[in-house]
Amino acid sequence: MTSTNPVHTDGNAVPPLDNELAGLLDDLAGVHPGIDLIRDGLRLIALDRHTVDMTQTLVAVLAGGSDGLNLINTIGQLIARLADADTNPALRTLPLERQKQARREGQNAAYWLADPDLHQTASETAAAIDGA
Repeated sequence: MTSTNPVHTDGNAVPPLDNELAGLLDDLAGVHPGIDLIRDGLRLIALDRHTVDMTQTLVAVLAGGSDGLNLINTIGQLIARLADADTNPALRTLPLERQKQARREGQNAAYWLADPDLHQTASETAAAIDGA
């Protein structure tokens, strides 16, 4: 089937990463194998060719899912887990007050990273792509 929008030409190749995004991804290298996988995934998303529908979906899943279904909310939940001695045994060696403070701050991070206002602009971006 012939496309009515022939974007798959040499002149319409996906451009390389800009210096800011490339630098951020490079600066996160080597922190942890899981972070390296995330970096690789983000780089793949940035350099892959997408449809309009997939672009809208990716924006929503990355940060715009107002129902909490987005990576920013997921990262907040992970921060809360890492900051809690009940779910991160490494913190059990800390004094009890520091454990409590870490748990409280991790819960705060999860709360704020789940705030719908934080996701509003990405949600509006997805809606603009979708035409909603």
